[in-house]
Amino acid sequence: GKLRLYSRLLIFLLLMCLCFEVYTIYLYIPISFCTRVDGNPLVMDPNSICRRTRTLVGRHADMCQSQPEIIQEVAKGARLGMRECQHQFHNRRWNCTSQSRNLAKILQQDIRETAFVYAITGAGVLHAVTQACSQGALPQCSCVTLQSSSETSHDSTAEEVLIQASPVQDGRWEWGGCGDDVDFGYEKSRQFMDTRQRKGKSDIRTLIDLHNNEAGRQAIRIQMRTECKCHGLSGSCTLRSCWRKMPLFRQVGDYLMQSFHKAVRVMGGNDGKSLVPIDPDTPPLDANVLIYSAESPDFCQANQRTGTEGTQGRVCNSTETGHGGCDSLCCGKGFADYTLEYEENCQCRFHWCCEVQCQRCSVRKDVSLCL
Repeated sequence: GKLRLYSRLLIFLLLMCLCFEVYTIYLYIPISFCTRVDGNPLVMDPNSICRRTRTLVGRHADMCQSQPEIIQEVAKGARLGMRECQHQFHNRRWNCTSQSRNLAKILQQDIRETAFVYAITGAGVLHAVTQACSQGALPQCSCVTLQSSSETSHDSTAEEVLIQASPVQDGRWEWGGCGDDVDFGYEKSRQFMDTRQRKGKSDIRTLIDLHNNEAGRQAIRIQMRTECKCHGLSGSCTLRSCWRKMPLFRQVGDYLMQSFHKAVRVMGGNDGKSLVPIDPDTPPLDANVLIYSAESPDFCQANQRTGTEGTQGRVCNSTETGHGGCDSLCCGKGFADYTLEYEENCQCRFHWCCEVQCQRCSVRKDVSLCL
């Protein structure tokens, strides 16, 4: 009802800040003037997280007023997620548009693409905050050093170990190094991403959003790996120290893209408080599965009402099939070949000290554009 409408309007306003990158002008506004944490930071700038509309209460108040560095990392994570979304969808009919008005309308629909956006943004916030902890950029957290445990030594497989060690007597190793404090990042992502989608609300959209937020966070936890380093004279590796490390965010995006293809369509349960797969043969929902409730449009035709931009004028590959190929991307409407001529820097040389001098070269490039 009103809560959902307000939440979608808020997301649209936040998107305006991200997609045109005007968030930079907000970085100099004192966070101490913030008086309220106002909703889900799906995509936002630091100033949009803390808003001055009502009296601020709870832990969010402390964070807005006394911990602005965390607010900065949360916003950085949201931008990280959207950049990854645009990478993953760059050769598809819907390309995770940078047009804020259209993206806001896409997010109003309970479709697969929206599920991915929520998941990748939740993962981005977790990743950015956790990385800041490991780099010592946040006073509230740091690296994690787990206690030695012979019971967990078998978890370090050859694929997980950064430095392949020679055999160690009795399999001896210790937790050490700079492990990523993913629990701290997880809590901050949950705290901010799930704010507006209040737990306990029974409408389907809220339950779906919360589930996909969590699926994004689980994508990082599932891919945590163990890295190790040898210690000993002359590289003898008499002892290894090991720590837990987050995956590269590109790996997170690839993982969630696989989940996108396997996303499960759901409907509200009979109790009005749960979600169940529409297909009765689908296994019970796991926390790491993306879910949606409505089928996606084909994204072929521009439609202002739904936020679809169409594919006319998009660059396609006439020699490929599948995503990115002209047949698929142009929706069977055909394409035209063009030759572009432009200049670019070439034959660049570095001169001591410290100047790079380049020549200008004329370039011809053949491209295909959807009709």
